[in-house]
Amino acid sequence: MAEIRLPKVEQGQTKIRNVPIAVTPEGFWCCPSPVGFQKTLKSQKPLNKPKPSSPPPQVTVHKKQIPVTEKKPMTTPIKPAGTFGDQRTFTPVNHGISAPVVPERVPRPKVEHVPRNVAIEYGEPGTSDMKVILHGKQGFCVKLSVHKKVLMEHSCFFTDKLSGQEPGLSCLEIDDCEDVESYVETVGLMYCKEMKQRLIKQSVSRVLRILKVAELLGFNSCIQSCLEYLEAVPWVGEEEEDKVVSSVLRLQGEGIGVTPVLKRISSNVSNPPNDTISHIMELVLKSNEERGRREMKSVVLKLLRENNRLPSYGGPADVCNETVYTLSRSCLDSLLSLFKQAVELEPSDKSMDSREPVVKQMALEADNLSWLLEILADRQSADEFALMWASQQELATLHSKLPIVSRHHVSCITARLFVGIGKGELLPAKDTRQLLLQTWLQPLINDYNWLQHGCRSFDRKVVEEGIGRTILTLPLEDQQSILLTWLGSFLKAGDNCPNLQRAFEVWWRRTFIRPYSDAQGNVPQSDSSMTSKQQD
Repeated sequence: MAEIRLPKVEQGQTKIRNVPIAVTPEGFWCCPSPVGFQKTLKSQKPLNKPKPSSPPPQVTVHKKQIPVTEKKPMTTPIKPAGTFGDQRTFTPVNHGISAPVVPERVPRPKVEHVPRNVAIEYGEPGTSDMKVILHGKQGFCVKLSVHKKVLMEHSCFFTDKLSGQEPGLSCLEIDDCEDVESYVETVGLMYCKEMKQRLIKQSVSRVLRILKVAELLGFNSCIQSCLEYLEAVPWVGEEEEDKVVSSVLRLQGEGIGVTPVLKRISSNVSNPPNDTISHIMELVLKSNEERGRREMKSVVLKLLRENNRLPSYGGPADVCNETVYTLSRSCLDSLLSLFKQAVELEPSDKSMDSREPVVKQMALEADNLSWLLEILADRQSADEFALMWASQQELATLHSKLPIVSRHHVSCITARLFVGIGKGELLPAKDTRQLLLQTWLQPLINDYNWLQHGCRSFDRKVVEEGIGRTILTLPLEDQQSILLTWLGSFLKAGDNCPNLQRAFEVWWRRTFIRPYSDAQGNVPQSDSSMTSKQQD
């Protein structure tokens, strides 16, 4: 190990600490940063000061303080190899840190007194033939003792700088060095035979810093080693992946081959196959493992929502919608077939063992349809689904023939459609909205009590608001017909029926108040009244 000793300060403020620097025949690797030097001085305390047996006497006459140094035996003497300013570089010794020389009762030096010059020697001590001086930020400076031949063999930058100069040139200064530590490490890699072994112990962020310096120096073998490292090492987190990709793309723009690294995030195929999304959805829909199916439905829905936020997500979105509708029709056909089986089993066989597989599969298909509807609603593409569901008169008829415990999952689909229309997530035609209410509102009312108490995801207030708003989008005569039918059910069932009171109030004002107010030129609150109440 060779050492770097911090420079001396003025008499009475002497604090010396030797910082180990790895200098091997292969070259330098570990260089302390300026912050490391500051931390070294700030954390140093006079721990080795001899403890007096009695309290020291108070000195009032003598102002000059004489430092007392604690001596420790050293197995190998320190020989200075050269000086740079106040910085000294020493030949290897077989101990890490020499004993600090600590003055007695001397105040610590301030941070601004910390030395900012460091000298580093590469290769065999005393064999360097030139100096490279790096000027970093905040006045920090590093002097590198290097070999001109090594630099010219590995770096296009140094070749250009040194080839046209006089043979006697012994010093090259580089100003405004952004990352001095990485610069020093990169130069040290020019002395390494096994560069990959040096990089394998480093973090991704550190290798990216080395890669940036190697690019500036035209150190091609180092660039290649860094790319091989980045191609093999895992990238932890999205932020780290973005940093790697941006660095690699910058190299690609300069004509450097980076294809192996980019293959991790891109394919040779410009557009992914159209059946990929379909295949993923089919796997999820056909899964018989409840937990895995539920979790993957949540994951796929989240990822599709991320795709929806992309500005240029046009063509793939159309492909995805076609896939979802194809799967929806398949699930709907399966659900209708299961309802028919359940109705056939109901009167003839009262055994729960024979009905349970069918009922379980009915619940699964209804849940699949709810998931597909959620995907379409997120894409504002569920209008066709509303028409498809409103046209299921046969399924609605079979619905009334089954026990509520077997059929209530279907009403969740109806409730979601009403919520979507009420929120403006889908805008089906007037005939579709009217048909939807005629076909499925009464089955939903029949299942309402069970949904409130047996379905944890059911939100009564949201569903009631959606139903009311859907009704109010129809012509006034249709509003009256549907709300009067609802009124009869509500007066019999009470809380077991949806509370559409707010929609009823709006219809009342539209029917009995607005005509007279319009005749007098005054417009009372009608639709706005319901909106404000719904927001309360």
